[in-house]
Amino acid sequence: MSADLDLAYLSAIEMARRVREGDVSPVELVDNALARIDDVNQSLNCFCFVWHDDARAAAIAAAQAVSDRRPLGPLHGVPIALKDTTPTKGHVTTLGSWTQGDHVPARDAHIVESLSAAGAIIVGKTTTPEFAHTLITDSPRFGTTRNPWMHGRTPGGSSGGSAAAVASGCVPLAEGTDMGGSVRIPAAWCGVVGMKPSLGRIPMDVLPGNFDSLSHHGPLARCIDDARIFVSVTQGEHHSDIMSVPRLASLDSPLGRDVRGLRIALNTDLDCWAVHPDVIAAVHNAGHALAAAGATVSEVPIHGSARLEAMWDELWAVFMATYYGEYADEFAAQMSPAVLQLIERGLSMSAVEYKRLEIERTQWWHVVSDVLSAHDALLVPTMATPPIAAEVANWPAPVDNGDGRYHSSDMCAVWNLVPTCPALSVPAGWHTDPAHTGLPIGVQFVGRPWADHTVLKLGAAIESAGLHERR
Repeated sequence: MSADLDLAYLSAIEMARRVREGDVSPVELVDNALARIDDVNQSLNCFCFVWHDDARAAAIAAAQAVSDRRPLGPLHGVPIALKDTTPTKGHVTTLGSWTQGDHVPARDAHIVESLSAAGAIIVGKTTTPEFAHTLITDSPRFGTTRNPWMHGRTPGGSSGGSAAAVASGCVPLAEGTDMGGSVRIPAAWCGVVGMKPSLGRIPMDVLPGNFDSLSHHGPLARCIDDARIFVSVTQGEHHSDIMSVPRLASLDSPLGRDVRGLRIALNTDLDCWAVHPDVIAAVHNAGHALAAAGATVSEVPIHGSARLEAMWDELWAVFMATYYGEYADEFAAQMSPAVLQLIERGLSMSAVEYKRLEIERTQWWHVVSDVLSAHDALLVPTMATPPIAAEVANWPAPVDNGDGRYHSSDMCAVWNLVPTCPALSVPAGWHTDPAHTGLPIGVQFVGRPWADHTVLKLGAAIESAGLHERR
């Protein structure tokens, strides 16, 4: 059975509306999603687990709730996917690694409970690189995930399976995690919306430690309002996460697209990155669209440096060594070489060296806050380059070609260093050079601390400008 593509490419909000009004059944939506997964997964490898039986049973129950005229949640009957780093009760969760065996968690993560309470139906788990460690999705356990627009390229990582699933019409919404761009990177390279909400907006209870300041759950979606409703139903204070923050009521209804009076700071390269000309053009086009809609857009200097990404790398190495270093001795032969290198690096860092990173992060925050004190948000690239190859031997290393610029694809991790600032990637154009024609481009909005509503409103304005209309 092949999927109905018109049904597959509905938004989550439209699916839920049609379910409420009786125009479509949750069973139809879930069956269609499962058929679409079956159609594309062999070529994309975006799902590592598909819950055919459980998803269909949940859809039948959801259809009965509609028939019984019971109260329905805002995502009632909508098929969604979860990243295989998020614990799911009764279902295997592997973190993309052989080290976990066939571990079946005894509980759902808080975000799973929240999405289920909103009526969403989980159809499966999406592929991730081992321990979500890198910007491509190439798991030693499940293999390589591919970009729906060009199969030889990566969808990005580490939430690459989720992004590819959304872009290819398997589900309208998928969950990801973002520690250094792992939602926004694949969003940009797959041509979908991806958001790192402000720290604590969505409770994070999937890590052994509760005081991490890099990690965020976030949505991957095909439209801004679907991303908004994902955050709306999962946000709020919860005892599972001491860092969680109160609900933002403005996210509970559509935000509108009126950006008149907003002040936007535009920068195409953080004053040091080497950025592809098509990406630079997309950022400028987004700025022009916002200016035409009534926002004030000003080009500003943002004095970044290669040290920013190096600093994040050091934090990440300690993260990997702390949470996953225990597996290195027993499972080294089955683990990604890049993971082993990160663990070794993290174990070699002293506590004082690690603590000093807070001083450098503070200095970067002063740079960012100086800009945000005079502007409502920053407009910058999400990724400096088109998608790289789907399969690489090791972590893609920055290149120094002597031009005085920093050559690295990732322009996301620097914003995880200032975790209370929300960051949103929104599709804003297409590559046109011969080697990359037809590959999508994302631009990124970075907002003031906890101002998630502002970046979503700006994303909605870009969406309305029609800079990215293709499926």
